Amino acid sequence: MGDMPSIDAKVFAALRDILDFWFPIVWSFTLLLALFRSIKYIFNTCINGYKLNLLTCSESEIIMSIGYGDLVKVWRRWIMLNIWLVGGLMVIAVIFTSLFTNFNGVFEWFSIYWLFSFILLSGYISFMLLGSRCKQVRVVKC
Repeated sequence: MGDMPSIDAKVFAALRDILDFWFPIVWSFTLLLALFRSIKYIFNTCINGYKLNLLTCSESEIIMSIGYGDLVKVWRRWIMLNIWLVGGLMVIAVIFTSLFTNFNGVFEWFSIYWLFSFILLSGYISFMLLGSRCKQVRVVKC
């Protein structure tokens, strides 16, 4: 292996620093991409007897073949609803931890794993509210 440096403590520390810097950034972008791609699957699938129908803007007709371009406006509303719900869950968590625990600040207990669980919980709640928040989405039985 002619020009490759051996993996010693300095090289390993440098690689660890690079990973520590780039992982949260890449994680954030891939999470947004995964949320955008998953909403198309949710509109095209019957889940537990219910389905989300996407309607056109002007004539209120159901779009049968949903593409990614059709979902941009709905996704923006859905992601903003998720942001508000995560913020609300964060406020409830801060109130709960200040009243019932010995933590002095948010950053003593908050991590990316708590954020991910808040996103999952708000995503679950947001699908129940999406039909009332967005006029292009209807929940129907299938």
